[in-house]
Amino acid sequence: MSEPIKQPANKTVRGPKNKAELAWNPKFAPKWTRRYSRAQVFVDSEVLRLSEPFTPLLTGTMIKSGILGTDVGSGKVQWITPYAKDQYYRGRSPGLSKFGPLRGRFWFERMKEVHGTKIIKGAKQIAGGK
Repeated sequence: MSEPIKQPANKTVRGPKNKAELAWNPKFAPKWTRRYSRAQVFVDSEVLRLSEPFTPLLTGTMIKSGILGTDVGSGKVQWITPYAKDQYYRGRSPGLSKFGPLRGRFWFERMKEVHGTKIIKGAKQIAGGK
């Protein structure tokens, strides 16, 4: 999971005649850590799910490597087959065209073009933003 949000320190400012105290709600950091962690789980899961139709498919190993190579909620989605980088940038894989027109190189970038706004909107809702 992502790092917890650090609770800001309470602060007292003194002037010549008065003082002001800024006291943070002690529930601030845990509340926002939970919200952002849930939003990150959503983003990572959606990236994997929505990338699937764009990901090269011959045996399904590439898709499974994305699931195995990702710690959902960490903010790092990765496809871990030895040939993932080559397929991502060069699109080299025999027989890919018979599995549909969406599958091929730059699958994450192309998925993001189609679904990126929807992923961001969902993450904002989960995190409590508008």
